[in-house]
Amino acid sequence: MPTPLDELETILQQLISEHEKLLRQMQSQQAAMKKLDQSAMEDVSHLQEATRLRIASLENRRRNVVNQIARALRLEGQVSLARIAELIPAARSRLIALRNRLKELVAQVSSRASIAGRLASAVLGHLNTVVRLLAGSVEKAGLYTKTGVAQVSARIGVLEAVG
Repeated sequence: MPTPLDELETILQQLISEHEKLLRQMQSQQAAMKKLDQSAMEDVSHLQEATRLRIASLENRRRNVVNQIARALRLEGQVSLARIAELIPAARSRLIALRNRLKELVAQVSSRASIAGRLASAVLGHLNTVVRLLAGSVEKAGLYTKTGVAQVSARIGVLEAVG
């Protein structure tokens, strides 16, 4: 039967694996966003949601194992991986290396999420402008030629586009 420390290392390795997977999925999503491939964006978002659920489950398991270790070591309050590594010198280098790799991946995922949010905001802004232009064109009565074709103004000004 694995010890809580072995289980903690396994969970940290699984968290690292899931965050690497999430990072690849975010890269795929951004590529799909650049191409405006809606079906690919939707597929990747479903994969990301499943990965996020696995990460949340692993995080709960990690907290439970850390609490077990804290009880075994008779520690009070919030216990960090660094504190556990201090108290168990045999596992110090492995735990610190896993923690640092996980922190690095979390930072990358956070950065990618921020970039994706900005990109989505920009795309929505452009779509909003297009819808406003179309709505403005539909609202205004137009002139028709003798053949029944609508006569459209030759140019839409900047102020009309954002107004």
